[in-house]
Amino acid sequence: MTDNFFAIAMVAHEVTLWLLVMLSVLSLAFILERLFTLGKVKRESVKVSERLREILQSNNLSELEDLGKNRQSIEGRSIAYGLRHARENGVNGLEEIFSANALNERPMLEKYLGFLATVGSNAPFIGLLGTVFGIMDAFRGMAQSQGDATAVMLGISKALVATAIGLIVAIPAVIAYNYFQKQVKGILQNLESVKELTLAYAKSGGKKG
Repeated sequence: MTDNFFAIAMVAHEVTLWLLVMLSVLSLAFILERLFTLGKVKRESVKVSERLREILQSNNLSELEDLGKNRQSIEGRSIAYGLRHARENGVNGLEEIFSANALNERPMLEKYLGFLATVGSNAPFIGLLGTVFGIMDAFRGMAQSQGDATAVMLGISKALVATAIGLIVAIPAVIAYNYFQKQVKGILQNLESVKELTLAYAKSGGKKG
């Protein structure tokens, strides 16, 4: 069994390297996709946030009607759904409408983040596994070369490449995951502000001020 395991180690080191390369390509593609998609959503969210600040300063909640016409933003869609529910059913169930909409939008906001988190936490271990296989192969090569230290040192240096690549793949994935999670959190917090203002507007009967 040990001989079979050593035979596996001869090819497993290369396999882990190719696996890490594939994960790095996928991670980069998903990071770029999230940068574009979440960046667009965040820009719209910032615009809505500025408008909400103006509404609070003017104390004219009826301007929420105009925000509800902006279907480009998540907040605008939420306001439209909330105001439609308020007109048809009153205040009862309005909070649930906003909560349901937030749950519906969340998977789109967090798309691919689970993959980035998985890569960030597991890529170093994949690299370490590749290094172990590489070192096993290096020592086996030294035994076959009758103790040539140069051969084993070269083998170990090649084996350590897997650990380095694992870290290179994991670090950007972790950084991107934390950055995107912060963006998603900010967007969802903005939705909470929209919900509270819409509730206040609905309870006031849709009156100005």
